[in-house]
Amino acid sequence: MFNLSLDMVYLLAIIFLGCCVMLISYLTQLSVPEVETDDRTYMDPIPSGLKIIWPLILLASVLVENLFSNAYFDRLEKSLQKTGVNFTLTVEQFVSLRFVAATICFLLSGLIVLALEPEKGSLLIILLLTIGGFFFPLVWLSDKRKRREKAVIRALPIYLDFTTMAVEAGLNLSGALQQAMSKGPEGPLRQEFSIIMRDLRSGVSRSEAFKRMAQRLDMPDIHSFVNAMVQAEKSGSSMATTLRIQSEQRRNERFQRAEKQAMEAPVKLVFPLIVFIFPVTFMVLGFPIAMKFLDM
Repeated sequence: MFNLSLDMVYLLAIIFLGCCVMLISYLTQLSVPEVETDDRTYMDPIPSGLKIIWPLILLASVLVENLFSNAYFDRLEKSLQKTGVNFTLTVEQFVSLRFVAATICFLLSGLIVLALEPEKGSLLIILLLTIGGFFFPLVWLSDKRKRREKAVIRALPIYLDFTTMAVEAGLNLSGALQQAMSKGPEGPLRQEFSIIMRDLRSGVSRSEAFKRMAQRLDMPDIHSFVNAMVQAEKSGSSMATTLRIQSEQRRNERFQRAEKQAMEAPVKLVFPLIVFIFPVTFMVLGFPIAMKFLDM
């Protein structure tokens, strides 16, 4: 009675699969009493891409608690701290995200195999997509850490300049950091300085608060800055002078990194030139010559 094309059938099947995933997530949240209410008072909001499958992640987080050792969770917690993801996901939730992603990729790969109907390699496609879904959160975590480190390195000289000016104007270090946070750019470094201010208000010593930041970020520039601040506090030297030296050193290092990247650019362009540009150029130049020789 109705003539539906094959493409329309596949589209309806994909929509139906998505609705089933959302329905299963909703029913899972209602029917499983062991899943505790997710208290996010002191955490960042859930990313929009995870809201649909969040009930499944909560369910899986209950199941994976007994599958891995505490040592594995501790190592993963350090990795999450270096990327700032620990303010969005707990360790158990991140592990459960890997399993949920693998399950979704398994279902999608099965749908792709049914749609394309390849004669060979069906199991290989399903296996590769499932493994890719399982390891994709780790790739995303590594990429997020690299982008976070670049943002911290780029913003560190700016915050040091603001802090130095505030200290030289007569403020103490806590007030200077507060002024730097209000004037500096948004990003992970502002978040780390806000954590330092929170630790100071809770009674943690200044040196310990800075050391905690160095452990969370685990970057050479931050370690050098923190060591200089701790050493200046212990020796009683001028904090403004130390901040000024650190600011100039961080800025010089940033310029040196930019110069290094500029010098590496010609070397990185050699491979694309040889593989892609030179052959096409030779073909464009040699085609008329070859045609003349063929006409002779």
